[in-house]
Amino acid sequence: MSKDIRTERVQFARGATSAVVEGSIKGYETVDYVLGAKKGQYMNASMATDNTGNYFNILAPGESEVAMFNGSTAENQYEGSLPASGDYKVRVYLMRSAARRGEIARYRLEVAITGPAHGNGTSAGTGDAKVPGTDFNATGEVPCARVAGQPMHQCRFGVVRQGGGSGWITVFWPDGGNRVIYFENGAPSRYDESGADGGAKMSVQREVDLFMVRIGDQRFEIPEAALVGG
Repeated sequence: MSKDIRTERVQFARGATSAVVEGSIKGYETVDYVLGAKKGQYMNASMATDNTGNYFNILAPGESEVAMFNGSTAENQYEGSLPASGDYKVRVYLMRSAARRGEIARYRLEVAITGPAHGNGTSAGTGDAKVPGTDFNATGEVPCARVAGQPMHQCRFGVVRQGGGSGWITVFWPDGGNRVIYFENGAPSRYDESGADGGAKMSVQREVDLFMVRIGDQRFEIPEAALVGG
């Protein structure tokens, strides 16, 4: 049976680097979420679903069938630097066995695209080299907690430095998704409010060379050196 492919363009809010879409499919229904990006930018995509046969693939610009990423072999979590400029398709579907049974899947897809696309190995306005294979000037781990009462654990991060003590840090949750925190004059100043918790209160407390950041129930401990180097 042929697929019924529906196409929806993902719109990012002004100033946002990520977007969340929620939806459902049944049987052979398939949705292509289309979003534009540039070569060298960094994409993080993850999906939560109530059906174990529900996955997403990512198709590069110009492709209609061949996927550059297959969620069924990577637990619905993609992170990587994009190979070309153009429209990418995030294709959400049910495996053939589940589709044949007419099963329903309800899902929540989060996609983030970060980093300017300069393609010259450095960030604009700085001489700060990129980490090979990424669009980040530095990567590592920071203590973090996603929900109230949760003990701190380690989250991977990538930081983009734009010079003058400004840029952004993307913290990747171990269970999927991320939080983007912008910084100015070497200190956290705001966060990407495009997610479901947009509008949550943000507070920043400095302890020597460590920033204690709270966004709603989320907590982060971010060293100053992670933001500005050194």
